[in-house]
Amino acid sequence: MKRILVTGASGLIGRHAVAALVRQGGWDIHVAARRLPELPSGDGVTAHAVDLLDPLGPTELLRRTAPSHLLHLAWTTEHGRFWRAPENLDWVAATLRLARAFAEAGGRRMVAGGTCAEYDWSAPELVDGSCHEDATPTLPHTLYGVAKDACRRMLTAFGAEAGIETAWGRIFFPFGPGEDPRRLIPSIIGNLRACIAAPCSPGTQVRDFIAGEDAGAAFAAITASGVTGAVNVGSGIPMTIAEVALTVGRAMGRPDLIHLGALPLRPDDPPRLVADVRRLTDEVGFRCGASLEQRITSMAHLRCLDVSPMSP
Repeated sequence: MKRILVTGASGLIGRHAVAALVRQGGWDIHVAARRLPELPSGDGVTAHAVDLLDPLGPTELLRRTAPSHLLHLAWTTEHGRFWRAPENLDWVAATLRLARAFAEAGGRRMVAGGTCAEYDWSAPELVDGSCHEDATPTLPHTLYGVAKDACRRMLTAFGAEAGIETAWGRIFFPFGPGEDPRRLIPSIIGNLRACIAAPCSPGTQVRDFIAGEDAGAAFAAITASGVTGAVNVGSGIPMTIAEVALTVGRAMGRPDLIHLGALPLRPDDPPRLVADVRRLTDEVGFRCGASLEQRITSMAHLRCLDVSPMSP
């Protein structure tokens, strides 16, 4: 049986990755976070409390568990802040320490979470095309994107020196239960439940949304595969913000409360960000388990969802 350590296992994507690994079978699964109550347990999953930002935090855990595989999804993700947060630098350092401890413990394969923000959003080919792992230039426009891209480069180089397989999943636009209630879909749901208008931009921006359930399952599939290098983790389906908002509105029976154009477009908002998912589908062998409309509709119908109305 293979042994895996998963960080960020309580997050929007991480908990679904753990569930997918359980379904795969053949894994001795260990998960880590600062507080144990946040973590899944049972079904062959062992939880560990550890502060990955503590320079000494992961070393003893990795020595004790000696995983053959590492799925690293922990990072700073505070809504509205993570793009420029100085903690991005802390997480670069923590990730590299984790990789070094993993190698010293005899680890063989490491998969980590990246971001579509590593790409050059102003690349001319993205006006009507998709982000390709090898063809689209990486030129991040934010501290978050720079930190992730730098981390990928260092992990790849270190893995080559240490004899560790490395793969890097570039996440596009995840959504689902457990995400910050201020983000697009839960904020719209919060307004419609309160029977108040949901102000949106014109919604012309084209994005690649992927449910957290599907993103987690994609990372589990990447981890179990032998694929190395960058792999886009998205649906590959272009969808405008307006289409997402109206899908929520229709699912909740209140499309009249979706006020497109009530908010201005941000000047730095790229018009199109969509993943080329051929590596994910053809090499990893993964496809999303349901359509975007089904995932969005399902989320809109969840009564237990933590949502709050958004302000205009």
